[in-house]
Amino acid sequence: METNEAERQRWNDERWAALWPRRERLTDAVTAIVLDAAAPRPGERVLDVGCGGGKTSLAAARAVGPEGTVVGADLSAPLSALATRRAREAGAENVTFCVLDMQTGTVGGEPFDLALSQFGVMFFDEPVTAFANIRAHLKPGGRIVFACWQAAERNPWFFAPSLAELLPPPPAPAPGKSATGPFALADTERTTQILRSAGFHDVGWDTHERSVEAPPDSVVDDAQLTFMGVPADELAVAQTAVEEHMRQFVLSPTLSRFPLAFLVFHATNI
Repeated sequence: METNEAERQRWNDERWAALWPRRERLTDAVTAIVLDAAAPRPGERVLDVGCGGGKTSLAAARAVGPEGTVVGADLSAPLSALATRRAREAGAENVTFCVLDMQTGTVGGEPFDLALSQFGVMFFDEPVTAFANIRAHLKPGGRIVFACWQAAERNPWFFAPSLAELLPPPPAPAPGKSATGPFALADTERTTQILRSAGFHDVGWDTHERSVEAPPDSVVDDAQLTFMGVPADELAVAQTAVEEHMRQFVLSPTLSRFPLAFLVFHATNI
């Protein structure tokens, strides 16, 4: 079985990728927090893991300056294309993007000073293997900083439970694999053990909570319901269930306030 097969299919679906700029409106406020924790320095070489549309990569590229470099790696070809286009439009010459699964893939060139990620590391089906591979890309003394979600119950914007009766349960992981998804690293003890097993030291984390105002379709829209597998004859029922769930966040017909609860982990390669 190919590594991260289900995630590879999902993130390379053009329909999913087309929705991505809407989703970024929910998490753009986190970028400054991740960069503050990562503290990229002028001249450093930075790896952005699961870079998505490249916004965090571009922010890191500004921080390291023209003497530094940033490589954004993501298994999604359409999102990497979006990131490349954004870099070109911004005139950012010190950042490049590659289609690569960081669970097993290798980024060429010199080792990195820093690996960072904004909600891009929860989708490894062999997390110890993945983080060990990321660590192998770091210099001695190099550091990793990433944001991941706290538990689903701490993030009520996550609407999937309201559709539980309309969607089949996710399949159990194959032997030797771990469940993936946005909340896969929410257990701090388990994530700490994953990082230590991967060879990292000085593992720690900080908890964060933020409220973000964004249009309602930053979280869910009809296209996403269809993509998730809601049958056409159940779409109206799903829409009603989601509307009822999302009503708690509404500020106006075009704006909602969503509470975000996430973790920022940090560790060192010795």
